[in-house]
Amino acid sequence: LALGPRASQEAVDALRKQLHLDQPYLIQYFYWLKDAVTGKLGQSLYTYRDVSQDIREFFPATLELVLYAAIFDAIVAIPFGVLAGRHAGKIVDHVTRVLSYISVAVPSFVFAILLQLIFSYYLNMLPAYGRLSDNISPPPTITGLITIDSLITGNFSAFFDALKHLLLPSFALALGMIGQEARITRSSILENSKKEFIVNMESHGISERKIMFKYLLKPSLIPTISVFGLDIAGTLANAFLVETIFNWPGFSKYGVNVMLRKDLNGIVGVVMMVGLTFAVINLLVDLVVAYLDPRIRYSVEGK
Repeated sequence: LALGPRASQEAVDALRKQLHLDQPYLIQYFYWLKDAVTGKLGQSLYTYRDVSQDIREFFPATLELVLYAAIFDAIVAIPFGVLAGRHAGKIVDHVTRVLSYISVAVPSFVFAILLQLIFSYYLNMLPAYGRLSDNISPPPTITGLITIDSLITGNFSAFFDALKHLLLPSFALALGMIGQEARITRSSILENSKKEFIVNMESHGISERKIMFKYLLKPSLIPTISVFGLDIAGTLANAFLVETIFNWPGFSKYGVNVMLRKDLNGIVGVVMMVGLTFAVINLLVDLVVAYLDPRIRYSVEGK
């Protein structure tokens, strides 16, 4: 498959030998495990470079995109979810719910096209593609995240230019997450607001601000953060349509290209990276949830 339907038998046999596919399954697994541990994922049939080198090049671009999408998500979804939950049945609640349904129902690539048309072509306010303008010198690669690297090196022109390029694609990615997290936050706030200790505090005249930030917000964010982590990991793997629309040289777009070209080494590298990303994000989510919920922390400590 990787060499195409017209490949000669000699080429097929050479590739099988190169990938150790002519060996027994246990030997194949041993070679794969040894290479995976040492970071040797083989040569990509798409770029003709080492797969680990491709991942190091393309992954930071998608990571930067998803990080800014996560920032948009947290800034918008949580406040609107809290307001809707505390003012259930009022105009802010109805507006939040309608917008949430729309953002969940409409695919992110549709938002990407609309944002590109409005802000890039009609209003000409923001760039339509790429990570950096042609007339801006990129900063030296330190983390691979242009905004971070430009701040570290003091290249502020590159920072602001990269930030402008990030706004549209990251917001397009964030919109679907915003709707889901806002709905979950609203439901959690609404449920916890009806608990007896919250009702008692309200009846004793304790201020809304104190109730919200000291007693209500932290436990209400636990379901939101759990879903937030899964959304971030999923977005990292499924951002290829937005990356294609904005010509973003990212990991998701690379993953689709290696799949279309039946690049076995590239596919294995992409799957491993996605699995590792899910594992790391789930671990971080568990740590944050344990911080927010003392019951989980105490159960882990055996108290």
